[in-house]
Amino acid sequence: MQGADTKAAESARARLKRERERNKLDKRLTREVGRAIGDFNMIEEGDKVMVCLSGGKDSYGMLDILLKLRERAPIHFDIIAVNLDQKQPGFPDDILPRYLTELGVPFHIETQDTYSIVTRVIEEGKTMCSLCSRLRRGILYRVADELGATKIALGHHRDDIVATFFLNMFYGGTLKSMPPKLVSDDGRHTVIRPLAYVKEADLIAYADWKGFPIIPCNLCGSQENLKRKESSRLIATWEKQFPGRIDNIFNALSRVTPSHLMDRDLFDFVNLKPTGVPDANGDTAFDAVDPVSPTAAASACGSSDEAEDGMAGNGSPITEHAVTFIRPQGN
Repeated sequence: MQGADTKAAESARARLKRERERNKLDKRLTREVGRAIGDFNMIEEGDKVMVCLSGGKDSYGMLDILLKLRERAPIHFDIIAVNLDQKQPGFPDDILPRYLTELGVPFHIETQDTYSIVTRVIEEGKTMCSLCSRLRRGILYRVADELGATKIALGHHRDDIVATFFLNMFYGGTLKSMPPKLVSDDGRHTVIRPLAYVKEADLIAYADWKGFPIIPCNLCGSQENLKRKESSRLIATWEKQFPGRIDNIFNALSRVTPSHLMDRDLFDFVNLKPTGVPDANGDTAFDAVDPVSPTAAASACGSSDEAEDGMAGNGSPITEHAVTFIRPQGN
């Protein structure tokens, strides 16, 4: 009898711990998505946001969190989920319509056989991502026009942004990543990444909790020789060996000092001359006496659980039931 009571008590403690962790995760994700939307003015009054839903954990999480934020936001905006069925062999085309219908979310399934095009044009063993991405992007832009969407939301997260930074640096020789907000190539669409501040590990835990009906990718996602996967493995290794390093790298993307790089288009080195006036940004940018610690970097990135104490990552108060993410005019 005593053994049964002990097991019941342990089970109750485990359940309470799991509920606390899930509550913290929910608040953290809501806070980080709301913060990204506010920082980059991603969503405005009257927007129609086209949420691109692939069937993966990231896009499911993005849709779920945006629906939650819409209920709490001080503005009105609409959401429509869009999936591009690329006619991959074995793709379960009934899962997303059923899920979205049960959720009560307006949706559109666009069917285009890009799979056959990509597999016909790209030599076996070669990376398909570039062509697949171009085809998919063009289709989504057209669909956005047809649906009257004012914003196109993609599910890239913090780790994707860091991985892209390394990809461009290692293989393209450029300092460039995925911006949280951009205007499309044709100059007609605004693309947003509401998950820009969110760690992939949190999205994995969220998908596991919510039990999203994940659909595996049999095209890009099945290719093991992708350079992006190499970058992701590097990031995972660094995070394990040096906790906080990825937070520092991510934060560095928003703390750029052009005068201490070498791009002459960003800084006028040619006409740079002494003025006789002290400049606080002179040599100090690379002379830091006390580098940012991993703990401080994680806090700055908003990865701590400060929300549990009623404070956002920047020290400002937040509330559980009201999320303000639209910047006032003039700021």
